[in-house]
Amino acid sequence: MAKSELRHVFTPDRPTLPGCADIMYKSDKKLLILDADGTTIDAFSAIEAAFAHHGLVIGDETRFQKRHKLLKYMGGLKEFPSIIRKNLRKNSRAQLIDTLTGIYRQEARLYDGIADLIRELIAAPDITVGIVTRNVTIEPLETLRQLFLRHDIDIAELDFLVHIPLKETKTAQFRATREQFGVNPARAFICGDEHKDFMAAVSTGMHPFMVSYGFECHDRLTTRFEIPHELISRSSAELCCRIRHALDLGVLAQAPYQNSSRLTAPNIQ
Repeated sequence: MAKSELRHVFTPDRPTLPGCADIMYKSDKKLLILDADGTTIDAFSAIEAAFAHHGLVIGDETRFQKRHKLLKYMGGLKEFPSIIRKNLRKNSRAQLIDTLTGIYRQEARLYDGIADLIRELIAAPDITVGIVTRNVTIEPLETLRQLFLRHDIDIAELDFLVHIPLKETKTAQFRATREQFGVNPARAFICGDEHKDFMAAVSTGMHPFMVSYGFECHDRLTTRFEIPHELISRSSAELCCRIRHALDLGVLAQAPYQNSSRLTAPNIQ
């Protein structure tokens, strides 16, 4: 699989229905676009370890989420407390990213349950699955190859793995991916942990599986950006459950789906 390229082009799965020639999709499969950092990969622990290696402390995860651009690594020094800004200049951003790259490749982990889920998605014959990422490590596709391999996942078995520059939104790539595979938007899903992921999904007609354990917290997603709490998973276990239920992955063998938001919502008369 060539870097930053989509691999498959499908032929129609069924005859064109009368009146549908102009909107017929090439595939009857479902599409799931995964996010990497903060959704499938525990980015906070990796970044915390990288900073600690340089004698810097970034604080707890809750404060870290509030300084969400900090999670986009060195994207803007104004997001850092003054002591970190001062020391970052001494250590240099390049050294920090080099350290982060090594940690991602050798130590970083996927969130609980994610590896099993991805293996199920790869094996499912009616699902097209891959990753769109803005990971900032050195040679990010190689970084992800090594990280996922440690979890017994060969990224060559994904249908696509695309890296886009940090400054770009995912909207264009989401649309390009769906169109490349010829999937009906009603059968297309994305996973993400930032409000920009939600906006990119809505802008391209896809359903967003959002999480609040990554780069942006639940309060920020729901209060500031008015993302419906019904779409947000508070844990990787809940995300896996939502995806399996929506994509019909072994649902008969699972307990009925329950939304954590429903469990914690006040009684409404």
